Amino acid sequence: MCGIVGLHLKEAALHRRLGELLTPMLLAMSERGPDSAGIAIYGDRALDGSLKWSLRASAGEIPWDDVGARLGRELDTIVQMRRVADAAVVTLDGDPKLVMKTLTEWFPDVTVVSFGHSVEVFKDVGRPAEICKRYGIAERTGFQGLGHTRMATESAVTTEHSHPFAAGADLCLVHNGSFSNYASVRRRLSDAGITFQTDNDSEVAARFLAYEIEHGADLGEALESLMNRLDGFYTLLVATESQFAVVRDSFACKPAVIAETDEYVAMASEYHALATLPGIDKAQVVEPMPREIHLWSR
Repeated sequence: MCGIVGLHLKEAALHRRLGELLTPMLLAMSERGPDSAGIAIYGDRALDGSLKWSLRASAGEIPWDDVGARLGRELDTIVQMRRVADAAVVTLDGDPKLVMKTLTEWFPDVTVVSFGHSVEVFKDVGRPAEICKRYGIAERTGFQGLGHTRMATESAVTTEHSHPFAAGADLCLVHNGSFSNYASVRRRLSDAGITFQTDNDSEVAARFLAYEIEHGADLGEALESLMNRLDGFYTLLVATESQFAVVRDSFACKPAVIAETDEYVAMASEYHALATLPGIDKAQVVEPMPREIHLWSR
């Protein structure tokens, strides 16, 4: 089934409570996704145009201090590193292609989970409560976040296959459903030079959106293109540093509910995941219609 949640905070006073508000939303979706879970947190921008890189070990333990030192030498830059459980967030100023090249050559067991000016992504196999506790999600601050609990249908139960999928700078996608023609779309993207980390159909959707945005589309236009190219039953929640969007397929088979107040926009697969939010009793609550793009900007 899978469960998705998201929270876009309009009111700056709530930014310090992002993790506190988002965590119970994700936990409410535990029974929809017992295999794995993941969370994207959009917080303070890295200074001076630097990028944050969310990294995890794909096998065994990683000498994170060595990773930071090597990146600093290869890119001739100052590297800041923050350990988060067995993962790390590295902040540095450098060409993303050079960062990827350095990591691939020197640390093949390091997986890039996300990168961007504002986003940090943490995901793992296990129950959502365990994962939120492991990565300290309830204590996190920020202006928006999204999460996913997974029940695998199209690919293996691994951390790599779990959501969110972060395919471009500050671009994250969570997905409930399945795409029927993702293999053919994947081939076209591969022919265009796009590389994939998994065989997951959701990753294809994320990389399709990243490709469209890289070639000049805004998020709304990219989602329109996705609906015209990818067939299936789905609800998608997609975020960038400046936007937050929800869309369902032509039949609206997969559940979704949106609640909006003057302070926030919240989205979940089921309403009870929104019940703990402040002022939810006064929120405007809607169920997105088929192929109807709901999009908010900062």
